[in-house]
Amino acid sequence: MPLRLPSDLMVSVSGVRGRVGAPLTPELVAALAAAFGGFLRSGGESGPVHVARDSRTSGPMLERAVIAGLQSVGCDVVRLGVVPTPTLLLAVEDARAAGGIAVTASHNPAEWNALKLVSGEGIFLDEARSLGFRRYLAEVDPPRAPWDAIGGVVDDPEAWPRHLERILALPHLDLASLRAARLRVAVDCVHGAGGPPVRELLERIGCTHVGIGMEPDGRFPRDPEPTAANLADLGALVREAGADIGLAIDPDADRLSLVDETGRPLGEDLTLALAAAAVLRRTPGPVVTNLSTSQVVEDVARSFGVPLSRAPVGEVHVARKMQADGAVVGGEGNGGLILPALHYTRDAPLAVALVLQHLVDEGLGPSAAAARLPSYRIVKRKVSFPRESLAGAYAAMRGDLDASEADEADGLRLAWPDRRAWLHVRPSGTEPVVRLIAEAPDDRMAEALIRRAVEVMEGIA
Repeated sequence: MPLRLPSDLMVSVSGVRGRVGAPLTPELVAALAAAFGGFLRSGGESGPVHVARDSRTSGPMLERAVIAGLQSVGCDVVRLGVVPTPTLLLAVEDARAAGGIAVTASHNPAEWNALKLVSGEGIFLDEARSLGFRRYLAEVDPPRAPWDAIGGVVDDPEAWPRHLERILALPHLDLASLRAARLRVAVDCVHGAGGPPVRELLERIGCTHVGIGMEPDGRFPRDPEPTAANLADLGALVREAGADIGLAIDPDADRLSLVDETGRPLGEDLTLALAAAAVLRRTPGPVVTNLSTSQVVEDVARSFGVPLSRAPVGEVHVARKMQADGAVVGGEGNGGLILPALHYTRDAPLAVALVLQHLVDEGLGPSAAAARLPSYRIVKRKVSFPRESLAGAYAAMRGDLDASEADEADGLRLAWPDRRAWLHVRPSGTEPVVRLIAEAPDDRMAEALIRRAVEVMEGIA
């Protein structure tokens, strides 16, 4: 029989995720992996499926369930082990594999885990393929392989070393200048998958470093999302070590957040802005970001005389828009950088190298580099709100807030360009909440936009 999904399992273009044990069990994960393998094979994909995970304590258990599910439908498996998620996506693309599965809940707390589903292109399933997979789940019981056609398993311990060499070979990096700068870097990898890879990258580009949370044991000592509110310990480490910059990496190493040399968090949007400047300095061209990203990225694009366009939130939406626009750089304001010269996925180790390259290019510390850019205040809030009432809330907000621009490609984004302000309201794809993000030149205006939006929503619910 086709698989029936628990109602509390989150299913979106980002994959499937939930709390370990309820609803995310090894039995469910094996069934989902079998369905994904069957889905790939039904589309004519006959190659192996690559599997990787982050460092969560549930990872080994769920990785084994994924592999068993894939083998049961005749898929050969290439096991990468604990590596950054972008390492998996690059390996899938390079091997021309049938697809991949990352066992990671990214920035979610330790009690969560998830399956991120990767197409043979080396990007996450786009909207069309995600819908196709969900139909397959609802309608098809994947055919199981007979005893003599069960898939095999091989290990690939070289996936990260290949990824590292590809980063170091990029023309956007001047390794001689990076190594001559001998930057001192403080790092917080929150005991996620990024610790050993980021340490090796920093050593290869001539940085000395101190770190916390560098062992990938999955014992997150704090909320693992690298937002400013979670980076107090990294700020203290920067000050104690006299570091030039602090780098915070999320558990599956696809997002980077920055702390300046005084220990002050700079916000995740500055990652894309500073890294994009290093890219555009060498290869000017279109930039793509999502609807929730700071205007500071627009300012960087404008300074290089290149266009910027926006896509719905979600890595694959940005990647598809980048492909359509021929973008040279892009990403999301959550600290996720995408460089097509390497691959179409968010990549924190890559972002580390490019941000440091920008500082070396300009001969500036991170606070001075940030001060060169226009200053905005961005306010983010999560609220519980019935999703079936969102359409009414959007209509009420449009009438109440009197914006000069409105975009409904992903929830509702209202903008007031003359005031350099915007508000974005959308249901989260990774948590059972509605996200509100506002940006303006000062806290007062951004907070007022959020407050009024919440008042309108409360009047609807």
